[in-house]
Amino acid sequence: MLRNKSFVKRTRKGNIVRTVKEHYLRDDISCGYESCKHSVCIGARAEAEEQGKTPIGDVHLAAPLSASPRDSVQWGPHYLVPDTNVFVNQIDILERPIINNVVVLSTVLDELRGLSMVVYNRVRAIVRDHERRWFVFSNEHHRETFVDRATDESPNDRNDRAIRVAVQWLSKHLETASIRPVMVTNDEDNLRKAAADGVTACRMEECLGVYTECPELLDMMGSVNITERSGTDPNWEGYAEYLSPVQIQAGVKSGILVQGTLQIAPYNYLEGSIFAAFPDGKERRILVIGRKDMNRAIQGDKVAVQILPRSQWRKAPSAALVDEDEDAVPDVDTKTEAAQTTPSVPDTDKTNEGRARKRARVAGGKLTNSAATGAADEGAEGHEEPGEFVKPSDVEDDSLDGEPTGRVVGVIRRNWRSYCAFLDPNFAHKGTKASSAPVSVSVLAMDRRIPKIKIRTRQVDVLSGQRFVVAIDSWPKESRYPHGHFVRALGDAGDKATETEVLLLEHDVPFQPFTKNVRADLPPEGDKWLLDVDRDQVASGKRRDLRHIDVCSIDPPGCTDIDDALHAIRLPNGNFQVGVHIADVTNFVKPNTAMDKEAAHRSTTVYLVDRRIDMLPELLGTNLCSLMSNVDRLAFSCIWELDQDATIVN
Repeated sequence: MLRNKSFVKRTRKGNIVRTVKEHYLRDDISCGYESCKHSVCIGARAEAEEQGKTPIGDVHLAAPLSASPRDSVQWGPHYLVPDTNVFVNQIDILERPIINNVVVLSTVLDELRGLSMVVYNRVRAIVRDHERRWFVFSNEHHRETFVDRATDESPNDRNDRAIRVAVQWLSKHLETASIRPVMVTNDEDNLRKAAADGVTACRMEECLGVYTECPELLDMMGSVNITERSGTDPNWEGYAEYLSPVQIQAGVKSGILVQGTLQIAPYNYLEGSIFAAFPDGKERRILVIGRKDMNRAIQGDKVAVQILPRSQWRKAPSAALVDEDEDAVPDVDTKTEAAQTTPSVPDTDKTNEGRARKRARVAGGKLTNSAATGAADEGAEGHEEPGEFVKPSDVEDDSLDGEPTGRVVGVIRRNWRSYCAFLDPNFAHKGTKASSAPVSVSVLAMDRRIPKIKIRTRQVDVLSGQRFVVAIDSWPKESRYPHGHFVRALGDAGDKATETEVLLLEHDVPFQPFTKNVRADLPPEGDKWLLDVDRDQVASGKRRDLRHIDVCSIDPPGCTDIDDALHAIRLPNGNFQVGVHIADVTNFVKPNTAMDKEAAHRSTTVYLVDRRIDMLPELLGTNLCSLMSNVDRLAFSCIWELDQDATIVN
């Protein structure tokens, strides 16, 4: 069945164009249940096997959903069908191996692709891990589950309805198997409509309640609701509202705003800058200083910035605000030894400027008024000083007004990731025992460019003195700090294994063991692999036999991964034959296989003091693709003939 989908979109130049796409609806799409008796599903499994997609272990690639999924008192045997927001906010939980037999709707995948490619890729990675038994159901191309957008219906409401319709169809389709699909959502309106439609649905908390053996999953719940958070500072006025995407786009196009990636100073997360392209074609740096001007942007965010009046530009680059966090830095006692080595500040000075002076370390022991004023905007209503905002076209190099400063008026793209962290000693509830009641605490990221993160946890006592991973969920304008959730514990602070894992995580080095899918691409003979002149195309002449040549490696004795070697032979005509030989990895790593994609993701082998993180499984890296002596190995060779002056002859 063919349908046409028509929609309008804006091009990069700002033009509006109408696009028409053909949309095919089918009735031969499998439900993914491994024992489904429906003729369409039986045919899909048979077709997959004919195409070489044989089962991996007991998991059928075309129908990975188990015939015996998790059972519960409330729903019986069931599959989970999360909506888009659950994936976005709870992906850390969903990545846990215990969460299996999940149906991912194509509606949800399409939304994820537009909302967050990071989350989309993480979901795709789980789907590729067949042991997890996740299945992508193409409800948008199924004749009975596709829904048209109704008049006056928002795209989000249409997608929610499509999810409910798909769950209804799956429920009816799996009725004879006594397996119930359960929609997981925290959207109250979606829950209400699901109940009215007779769709089995639950909140994420109810879903996790089934996993009684993993109570820590509840600590990993991400929350985007400010009302669920306690401990809000009543003296905090809040941040400025962001401009809408349309306003940001118009501001950049009209030359009022500039955009760039925010880079935070390594010594202080409240000092940052962006490099932005200006109308004259030059790229200039704009400083963004202070909590208010940062406006909830963090390291790596792509932001839109408005340039501040010239009176607020920085004229003293030697002054560096180290910390303006009143919660973590006590008031300075001018009678202390520390005060005797820094400029004294009267205790009666309670202004923002005075607090900034107290929290600054200055080269040469001097702090200028302009630097303190520019840095100390904590608690201020905003920039109300006289002067007009500067247009990017009016910014000049080497201006006497100082270095341009700006304020963030919108975040174009977030760069949030998981962060290694530890409990803030100033906020940890000492003596609090683990209980069912969560408490709100602050955690400090190991990356000093990241602000404090507020989380709620039931295991404060357990996490004290440990390193652990947290993720940011949201940063409401009413909150001084971002809100996040606990992901997983790493171990005791100071422990070598723990600190090594922190190092790898913070530098985004993939170090997890190779998955079963990757290992399945290894030669079945394992380390017993031997050269076969017919299979390896030596007999046919497609591969040249160089085993009669003395080939040497420049790797030191004891090296296990010898991936390159060379040889040099004097020829009868007085010239030299020089050959360079690289291990032929492509003989074992075929394009677009799981191993190929994993190697591309890892990119290189990483060497630490006490271990190495391999790009390829050890069988290849240190054995079959290592040009060891006295064993047959496959190589890619480049051979030259050189004369006495090293000029290439052939």
